Amino acid sequence: MKNVMGVVKGIGTGLAAGMAVGFVGGQMVKNQKQVKRKANKAMHAVGDLFENVQYLFK
Repeated sequence: MKNVMGVVKGIGTGLAAGMAVGFVGGQMVKNQKQVKRKANKAMHAVGDLFENVQYLFK
């Protein structure tokens, strides 16, 4: 019974994740300029984070 519930939970999680990705993808198509700006900002933020982490380990 536990194995069946695990499979059901996994399927439910997969469906929820798929719906979320589909929604975000739909929004990206509608607002390409905003998405590009936000993605660029996020990319720079992640780059800065990695630089800071590298600095900490020196």
